[in-house]
Formats: sequence, C-alpha cells, structure tokens
Amino acid sequence: MNKSLSVLGSTGSIGIQTLEVARKLNLKITSLCVHSSIKQLEDQVREFRPERAVVFDESKAKELKIALADTPTKVLCGMDGVLEAACDDADLFVNAVVGMVGLEPTLAAINAKKDIAFANKETLVAGGALVMDAAKKNSVTLYPVDSEHSAIFQCLQAAPPDKKFKKILLTASGGPFFGKSREELQNVTVEQALKHPNWAMGAKITIDSATMMNKGLEIIEAAWLFDISPDNIEVVVHRESIIHSMVEFEDNSVLAQLGVPDMRIPIQYAITYPERYESLVPEIDWKTLSQMTFYPPDEETFLCLSACKNAMKRGWLIPAVANGANEAANLMFRQGKIRFLDIGEVVTAAVEHFPDQKAKSLSDVLNIDKAAREFVYEYFN
Repeated sequence: MNKSLSVLGSTGSIGIQTLEVARKLNLKITSLCVHSSIKQLEDQVREFRPERAVVFDESKAKELKIALADTPTKVLCGMDGVLEAACDDADLFVNAVVGMVGLEPTLAAINAKKDIAFANKETLVAGGALVMDAAKKNSVTLYPVDSEHSAIFQCLQAAPPDKKFKKILLTASGGPFFGKSREELQNVTVEQALKHPNWAMGAKITIDSATMMNKGLEIIEAAWLFDISPDNIEVVVHRESIIHSMVEFEDNSVLAQLGVPDMRIPIQYAITYPERYESLVPEIDWKTLSQMTFYPPDEETFLCLSACKNAMKRGWLIPAVANGANEAANLMFRQGKIRFLDIGEVVTAAVEHFPDQKAKSLSDVLNIDKAAREFVYEYFN
C-alpha cells in the first residue's frame, strides 16, 4: 500500500512490530526515533533508509552519526529532533513510546495536522483534554493501537452513525498474579512480575499489567478516545486474551473483536484503516480453543485499578498524578527499591494527596507529573 510512517520508539516492542508490518506492506519510513538504542537503530536505518534518525540521548546520537556516515540519513538528537520527526511529511505518525515523553511530540504532530497511530497510553492519560481538544481543532484522527482500544474501535464500525452505545467491556488478562491475595504478593520479585502469561511486552508495561495499573490507564484512555464516562466502562478479566474487548449497545447486544494475542493486528489496522490486508498473525485455532473464561477484577488486591477510576472521576490533572506516580513507583520496583504492593499503595496515596487542578497548558501537565514523581520519592524516604 502507498503510505509512509514516522515511528517514535522504533526499537521498543511496539516499534519493532510496527516495522515488521511496514516490511510486510512495503511501506516507506520517513523517520525513526529512539532514546538510546543506537545499534538496533542503525540496523533499522540501513534496512528502511529513513530521511532522519533521532536519538534522544545526545552522546549516543554522536556515536550514531559516525556509524551512519556512509548513508544519506540525517541524524538528530534531543526533543528538538523528536519534534522534527513528529512533524515530518509522513502520512502517519506512530507513537510507540512508553511514558510521558510521548506527550509533547504527540501534540506537535497534531498541530502539524498529522494523523496518529497511538500506542502511548500515558499521553492520553496525563494530557487527555489537551490532546483531544487539539485533535478536534486540527481535524486529526487518533487510531488506537492498544489491542483493547483497537478492538473497541473495530466493534464501533458496526455501530449506528451516531456511534451510540451503552457500555464498553474492557478485557484484562489478569496478569501473572491472577487469583493471588495480598499476603501471597508480599514478596513478589521483579522476575516473577515480568512473566506475563499471554503477551510479550516491554518491562514497564509488563509490570503495569501485573499491578493492573495498565488496565486502569486503559479505562482513562478509553474514556477520552470514545467520549464515554468511566462509569460505563466495565473491566472483565479474560484469561485467554482471545477477546480483546467488547461493546454493548442499547438493546443489550454485544459485539466483540477476537484474535490471537499478537499486537501486529491492531498495529496493522491502525495503519491500513479502513482497509484490511493479509497479516503476519496466525488464525485462531478453533479446534484447540476449548474454553473462554471471565472473572471480575480484584480491586482490593490490585489497588491501582481503583486509584485510576478515582483519578478519572475527579478529572482535571488528577489522572496525570496517577500516571506520574506510577511511572516513578514502577521504575523503583524494577530497581529493587520498593516492594510490589508498594506501587498500588503509593499511587492511591498520590491521587488522594493532590487537590483538583485544571490543565490549561502542556506546562501544567509536566509540572504536576514532576510533583507526582517527587511525592513518590519522598513517600519512601
């Protein structure tokens, strides 16, 4: 197909799979951006020949510039380089990074009137009002890449013209600790938390799945993307990860999107919408799929889920507080500085600590994000 992509986070899990899809569909890549993984980026540049390669880390960018001296690709660095890539002449900007770092380039791409394939949920969680207002103003479309939000988006293709529906049923795998009590999770190790039963993902999002923070973030993201109250979003634990989410309509009929747990389907649909093409993903083997199970989430054990619901109901900048506190706590857990259960406790405490504040600008979001992280550091000192 005739489409070009600019990819932010090209060496991460979603970025790598995006390039697999691009290779399959023979798409042009205009820009590739990473934080510091220059060896992998060099290999990508030599295959896809983008016009620019961006490394956020300035010292690593200098190394890459030397390594790519025999190519025509321009090497850029820092946020200025990322913003240039976000606003290049590609047909679609793919935001595949993890964390708040994706917010500023997303807003820049929207203001450059570029459509976005969106995997960076933290951007919508922290800056939802800014992002959605800017998208509306610039007539920009956000195509969801998260498997759950892509499933909802796909189900809504069968909705009435006004997209009227009653409820979103957001499925969750339950992560590696489904059914465990708080007592059983007291001494969870990082290695145990990183063993997801169904999905292969990056470290941060895998820990978020284990704490169910990821599902809390997805509630907030879904509320913004589909303009629905979080009260009308129900989380259902579906261990097999075959149904990726469902939509319930006014007549109580339910549509679901199914597929094997592989991110290349939602990535490809975000790129090719409204068309569908042969994909790299295998079919469901209905002969061996013996059952699909469903359970309610355990919000008393996994505190992050209820903290995110509370944050979205309060609105304003409180979702940014929840996100910033979680990013800091998630990293501290991976560094061995706090316990697994501490993550949910400190995210809950941060949401309760901060007063309601309105997000008037990007700086407001960045400032509250910084304050939330500082709250976490002080909480454990």
